[in-house]
Amino acid sequence: MKQEKWRVQGKKADFERIGKEFGISPIVARLIRNRDLTEAEEIRQYLNGGLDDLNDPMLLPDMEAAAGLLEEKIASGKAIRIIGDYDIDGVCSIYILYRGLKELGARADWRIPHRVQDGYGLNVRLVEEAAADQIDTLLTCDNGIAAIEQIARARELGMAVVVTDHHEVQAELPAADAVVNPKRADNQYPFPGICGAVVAWKLVTVLFARRGMEEKAKDYLEFAALATVGDVMSLQGENRIIVREGLKKLRCTANPGLRALMDCSGILPENLSAYHLGFVIGPCLNAGGRLDTAKRAVEVLLAGEEEAPVLARGLRELNEERKDMTLRGLEQAVGIIEQSSLLRDPVLVVFLPDCHESLAGIIAGRLRERYSRPAFVLTRTEEGLKGSGRSIPAYHMFEGLNRCRELLTKFGGHPMAAGLSLKEENLEELRKRLNQECGLGEEDLVPTVWIDMELPFLYATEELTEQCRLLEPFGNGNEKPVFAARNVQVNRMSRIGKSRNMLKLSLSDASGAELEGLFFGDGDAFCAYYGEKFGGEEVEKAFRGDRNSLRLMVAYYPDINCYQGRRRIQIVIQRYL
Repeated sequence: MKQEKWRVQGKKADFERIGKEFGISPIVARLIRNRDLTEAEEIRQYLNGGLDDLNDPMLLPDMEAAAGLLEEKIASGKAIRIIGDYDIDGVCSIYILYRGLKELGARADWRIPHRVQDGYGLNVRLVEEAAADQIDTLLTCDNGIAAIEQIARARELGMAVVVTDHHEVQAELPAADAVVNPKRADNQYPFPGICGAVVAWKLVTVLFARRGMEEKAKDYLEFAALATVGDVMSLQGENRIIVREGLKKLRCTANPGLRALMDCSGILPENLSAYHLGFVIGPCLNAGGRLDTAKRAVEVLLAGEEEAPVLARGLRELNEERKDMTLRGLEQAVGIIEQSSLLRDPVLVVFLPDCHESLAGIIAGRLRERYSRPAFVLTRTEEGLKGSGRSIPAYHMFEGLNRCRELLTKFGGHPMAAGLSLKEENLEELRKRLNQECGLGEEDLVPTVWIDMELPFLYATEELTEQCRLLEPFGNGNEKPVFAARNVQVNRMSRIGKSRNMLKLSLSDASGAELEGLFFGDGDAFCAYYGEKFGGEEVEKAFRGDRNSLRLMVAYYPDINCYQGRRRIQIVIQRYL
């Protein structure tokens, strides 16, 4: 049986007053309060915030120094090399800086590390290659904050270095000419939770503004939005504005590569949402860096009309291959956990020696979802073990690794995700230490599902559904609203979808209101759960449309079904108990 805790948000406010002030339903006012917005100005920005509400980029640490140095290098014709990371944030950062600097007349080029051959971020090979190419200035993006030795080597070789990054600062700052990172201890920037591409965009914004070309910066907003969603940043504060405004530009983008990715993925530009950025386009751009080289992703974004469709199709095919490899790796990891003592560990540390190292983070994320606990997946490389971890809210993954730093050759990351390298002989000790010092109790490992409010079907109206769209874009930190109804009766049930594993249900709640429900998850698991609870025959009765004893508690989101000119409300079931 499933283990979940359902909790209803109980945050208080004068929902009637907020509703009247902002022209929204009191129900929507409650949803906004549940997202911890209480002040009128916060609510205004949440509902109607625009580009004028974004924070001043000059508040970022070392922005003046970075912009001033780059202006000087551009004016004197010095060679600038941009070095990014191999994920979507790094790819978009490279695009923003490269195109932006070129528009400003810079002598600029770019390099991107190979995940397997180079590892993460700036390395000595890339530094010495730049020196051999007579590069004057290195400009990092989405990396560099931990490259202490590499940047020291660049300075030794006579190069200037500007770091733009957003990752956690470790023991010391690198000795670069400028380090633009909102995670610095001396940061004055009001919203430090931006991604690397937003830091890059802020830098380009300053450079354009100094030339009187402020409007040009808006041409790069869509790439900052794409990276924000793809790097799973919280869609709060200015991130929400960047993504909302960026989506407007993406729906009519002039970039041939993005248009080709939408086309080969079957996305109608006018229907583009944050979901497509995070789960369709983003994975295609990430696939290059995972299985081949991230150069392919940058090249798609830089492509012209003729080559863009070919390059986009290649990335999409690579992503399909990545999906197959991920599934095989996940099955292997689950087999190891289920057949060993790992099943009792609050922190999962799984060794898959033959797994492609680029898939470790994805598989760790799937294990976290399956077992509701932090998970690390490690694989064997020529330099030792490398891996990635994905966490749960109760466990700060970066701090967990920091407590074991003497066992690691390299590590970095965030509270919810991290990367690490270590010698193979330290694996068992790492697993032991991570579990001994995790501080997790049994309650921490039972996932909590937060319900915005109980909402009888009678109140799930078309007007409410339309108003809920004011809360978009949805994503990390601004999840789609979750309503709940208990004691829901199943009148009929049928299988739908290509594999016949999704469900369509006719449902009635306690008030007698009837709605159509859709469940797009694992229909077999849904039926097995209620078969165990009420008996398999009762499930069969529901499929026949006969009276049955099935009574559900569902978490749902209302939607509008438009078919042959008719509009009717339906609910999409997100969870069930």
